[in-house]
Amino acid sequence: MRDTETQGLEREAEGLLVPLLEKKRRGEALSPRERMGIPPQAMPVQDPGRRRNNVEEVALGYGENQARLEAERCLGCKNEPCVAGCPVGVRIPRFIAAIQRGDFEAASGVIKKTNLLPAVCGRVCPQEKQCQAGCTLGKSLKNAEKAVAIGRLERFAADWERNRGNRRVPPVKPPSGKRAAVIGSGPAGLTAAADLAREGHEVTVFEALHRTGGVMVYGIPEFRLPKHIVQAEVDGLRALGVKFETNFLAGRTRMIPQLLGEDGYDAVFIGAGAGLPKFLGIPGENLAGVQSANEYLTRANLMRAYDREQAATPVYPSGIAAVIGGGNVAMDAARMALRLGAEQVHVIYRRTREEMPARAEEVEHAMEEGVIFDFLRNPLRILGNEQGQVTGMELQQFRLGEPDQSGRRSPLAIPGSEYQVACDTVIVALGNEPNPLLTRVTPGLNTDTRGRITVDGDQKSSLDRVYAGGDIVLGAATVILAMGEGRRAAAAINRLLA
Repeated sequence: MRDTETQGLEREAEGLLVPLLEKKRRGEALSPRERMGIPPQAMPVQDPGRRRNNVEEVALGYGENQARLEAERCLGCKNEPCVAGCPVGVRIPRFIAAIQRGDFEAASGVIKKTNLLPAVCGRVCPQEKQCQAGCTLGKSLKNAEKAVAIGRLERFAADWERNRGNRRVPPVKPPSGKRAAVIGSGPAGLTAAADLAREGHEVTVFEALHRTGGVMVYGIPEFRLPKHIVQAEVDGLRALGVKFETNFLAGRTRMIPQLLGEDGYDAVFIGAGAGLPKFLGIPGENLAGVQSANEYLTRANLMRAYDREQAATPVYPSGIAAVIGGGNVAMDAARMALRLGAEQVHVIYRRTREEMPARAEEVEHAMEEGVIFDFLRNPLRILGNEQGQVTGMELQQFRLGEPDQSGRRSPLAIPGSEYQVACDTVIVALGNEPNPLLTRVTPGLNTDTRGRITVDGDQKSSLDRVYAGGDIVLGAATVILAMGEGRRAAAAINRLLA
């Protein structure tokens, strides 16, 4: 639903865009100075007071005028630093040039040559740390926040095509007679499946859950990534001929040697993700009311706990919820807790806002919605009552020391600074590790000390004809990084099957 703010931004963009287009119609090119003078286009969003009570998408997306005006900010650099920052190599200046011309169908076509999940990536990928980080415009203006909004333009092109119902299926080569199995239907698996299917191979994706999409459906909330968009992307793969089999737990339903042997697959790609949550290891973690962000978000997203009239999904009721962590998952859990009825939500993080790994946009949205941030704090123990229920936490204050290996300043505990706070729900969002089931039952499949599958530069594992990518190799990573690994693995498998 587009609101008055969106309409106002569109009118404002139109007023700036019209004279630029008239100049271009006269055959006069816009100078770099003129492009640098175009103001960055704000993303229209739902009002914070309204959106904290619903699960509808927060960011509403650019209209056509905003998209074309934002595209006109692109300098069209010949060295294309934005492309170098894209894990899947989208030809960014080309699709932006198409938006400048008003040819949105062509823009979508350029993107989909290398990225079949543009509507997803345009919404949840950290462009500010990848393609936009190298943007010449942002560097020229000495302000990274003023880089061209590549992700928002990607989303616009993808949504424009989907909303008109004219999605084009990429060309597929004649059947090769080869078969490939893909384990996991998350970003890595879907990307690998698409690239394998385009080469004419018969591809089946095996998913452990009852719905396809992996972390995009169980982990990322509806208000950030609507599930119908993920479903549309999956349907695009079905149109390529990809088959999907759900409720298939690799390592239990079938073993990898069985897939390669009895079932006749010529290669296997493992993109099973990292779904095993990390915990604090402090007293009180077994109390009722303590849960991982994985469980909490799965109940809310996949099992629709927010839809009380249609879904009977049990969810722990919260008065005061405390979320431990500073990443995107912590932001998702905190914002979902508000939508599930918590009166107050705190994010407990042992560094400051500057060191948070979460996207700045997600932190800002959480703050706008009323989430309270308790920086330079960390829990020592979780407190409970005689019934075994959470009643509070004991926190310790921290200060920042020198930077650690990640480049962030190390948190140092302040002796004697302990104090107690009240809460009835604790959600632990400290990251995930790969589930060890598959690797433990697959002889010869090597892993590192954290249980992640080890691969070479082509994503090949220690087993012949078995490749892996995404979170099961990287640990918890971004959607686009997982997609990059899926593409690299698919390229290697295509060479193998050729």
